[in-house]
Amino acid sequence: MAEDESSPDFHSSKLGTQEYWDAAYSQELQAFQELGDVGEIWFGEEAQERMVRWLADKSELPPSSAIVDLGCGNGMLLLALRERGFSDLIGLDYSEGAIELSKKIAEKKQGETNITFKVCDLLSSKATENLFCGKRFDVCLDKGTYDAISLHNVEKPDDRLAYIHNVSSLLKEAGLLMITSCNWTREQLEKQFQEDFEFVHEIPAPKFKFGGKSGQTVTTLVLKRKN
Repeated sequence: MAEDESSPDFHSSKLGTQEYWDAAYSQELQAFQELGDVGEIWFGEEAQERMVRWLADKSELPPSSAIVDLGCGNGMLLLALRERGFSDLIGLDYSEGAIELSKKIAEKKQGETNITFKVCDLLSSKATENLFCGKRFDVCLDKGTYDAISLHNVEKPDDRLAYIHNVSSLLKEAGLLMITSCNWTREQLEKQFQEDFEFVHEIPAPKFKFGGKSGQTVTTLVLKRKN
């Protein structure tokens, strides 16, 4: 993990490109159609369950809360929330393959599901405004999407800044952003999001020790939009 925002210890990667994800979800869609395999749950089932458990058991949000998953991938996070009683759920991804996959998985697992999946470029404020026509959300979820954006061009933060601003504009006043990252620490995320968000809570993750130092593989924060 990087220790300073200005000098991350990771480099630009194909994981930050749409071409990579289009190809990946094309393969996962084929695997699901042929084998019923839903594909990878990003950061693993435990990280996903920690997010779901906090929203369902700790947040005091009503089941009718409007929740959007930014970079929803195969949609498994939203399906898990649906199983816990949340009903106003939307998944966004810039990859058409991801949206097609998430729709097919939802249909197979829950039949006529009321989860909505849409293609959307989250770096475009015009795209999000046109898609929702003023609708605002109680919660935005990010499980690896900010990481992928960070990997697109590590040395230039423009995409990250655009994303943060667009996420803020999707939320109601005092709406929550729950973000899980493997590239950035709590301190870095707080600093990068501080103009639009304030810290609420860190969801504990298993820690490890290596070389006399302790750390964790992922960081999950709950941030609140500033009014």
